[in-house]
Amino acid sequence: MPLQRRIFIYGALFISTVMVLAGISFYFTISDAIEEQVGKRALAIAVTSAERQDIKDGFKETDPSSVLQPIAELIREQTGAEYIVIGNKNGIRYTHPIEERIGKMMVGDDNARALSFGDSYISEATGSLGPALRGKAPIFDENGAIIGVISVGFLKTNITSTFLEYADSITGIVLIAIVIGAIGSMILARNIKKTLFGLEPAEIAHLYTERNALIESVREGILMVDRAGDITMANVSAYELLSLQKETELIGKPVDKVLPNTLLPKVLQTGEAQLDRPMIIRGRKLIVNRIPIHLGNEIIGAVSSFRLQSDIEGLRNELTQVRQYANALRAQTHEHQNFLYTISGLIQLNSLEEAMQLIHNETEEQQSLVKFVTERVQDPFLGGIVIGLFNRARELKVKFILDEESSLRKLPSHLEKSLFVSVLGNLVTNAFEAVEKLSESKRIVRLLLSDNGSEILIEVEDSGDGVDAEILSTLFKKRISTKAGGDRGFGLLKVYENVQDLQGEIAMETGDLGGALFIISIKIGGNGHD
Repeated sequence: MPLQRRIFIYGALFISTVMVLAGISFYFTISDAIEEQVGKRALAIAVTSAERQDIKDGFKETDPSSVLQPIAELIREQTGAEYIVIGNKNGIRYTHPIEERIGKMMVGDDNARALSFGDSYISEATGSLGPALRGKAPIFDENGAIIGVISVGFLKTNITSTFLEYADSITGIVLIAIVIGAIGSMILARNIKKTLFGLEPAEIAHLYTERNALIESVREGILMVDRAGDITMANVSAYELLSLQKETELIGKPVDKVLPNTLLPKVLQTGEAQLDRPMIIRGRKLIVNRIPIHLGNEIIGAVSSFRLQSDIEGLRNELTQVRQYANALRAQTHEHQNFLYTISGLIQLNSLEEAMQLIHNETEEQQSLVKFVTERVQDPFLGGIVIGLFNRARELKVKFILDEESSLRKLPSHLEKSLFVSVLGNLVTNAFEAVEKLSESKRIVRLLLSDNGSEILIEVEDSGDGVDAEILSTLFKKRISTKAGGDRGFGLLKVYENVQDLQGEIAMETGDLGGALFIISIKIGGNGHD
């Protein structure tokens, strides 16, 4: 059943049930109140009448009924009572609305308290006219002796008629309330449906599950706050990036208590999004995005996503590597373009023999390079990178040497090749940069790729100035660079991370060329630990 219909039906049933119960309760309350008031009224009439002197004097007459009957009927007409019965101390009637019943015993057996003890009270009994509420009062003479009793009655049938008149009013009020409640339920159901964007509960639950799965799947930390600035959601990555224990309860806490330097309250106040803002939290550099959440024109909360600045810089570094490889390809293209221009010029000068010799030399050199590399580096993936580095070295006028002892078979399938490429590219590129300021004759970089069956060995050596001893201890732990520019220092950090992923080891020492010598050792079977 659709949500809107369910809300309407349940709302209408609830209101109807409440109103019916309230009506019944009100009816019985009114009934009790009417009976109580009628009883008090009958008693008041009885007590007042019993104190009348003319009634007391009537008892002294030879025929009391001839005096008391007119008085009783007059009181009955004036008060609206159903009957006024006056009896002597033996319960014999002196008055009655039906005169034929005068002289007979009063009916109901409820005169004892009045005649024996002199009490005035309310009684409910069945008399000669039917069930009635009665007010009973004794009649005393001048000496205080009980000489009779007076009974003022209101029939129950007439009281019930009064109840029914109230019941009709109560029923009308209940029905009107039910109709108003049903209309209210219908309006409420429409508003709730509109607030829920027309979605059914199952659809909302599905979206909620999807949202949680999506939020928990991303690596960015995500915090959501409501319009008051209290945290309503925090994913697992948020706990990790904020260095919080998983047991820490964040939901419901003010965000500025958890993050004193947060700007989310400002976003809630201004409604302006803040994108890619740097922020330091507990000593960690983060890149933060803050976006307000709108419902119509109203800001109902805000969401903040953040991740480590180093992650973004790592991606930037990998992009830089790609650019370096592209430059290597561009260098090769440029080299071949110059080569073709030279051949074209020689042909136009009709120096065909020199052109043929140039082609022969170039072809022989390239084939020699490819043959040399493929013989020692049998993995085509790494071989291609090495040839690309040769072309880059040629453009930079660097003497790039592939050690003759190099011998590397195809990489095992369980080792990620892209990690080898990253390690090799970063080390060799760093080596090129380390020698670029030297004279052309002193620019030397040596590469060794070796596979002894149990481990893969990578050595990269350059003829540069080496690495300052003061930074050796943190060389692979932090972004460190001896070159100018603020966007550097990612290469060796990335090398360290990749070697760790390959479960290898890395060492650095001074090489035979006078510069730095990096030695990477990766066991083919791994180190037996994660």
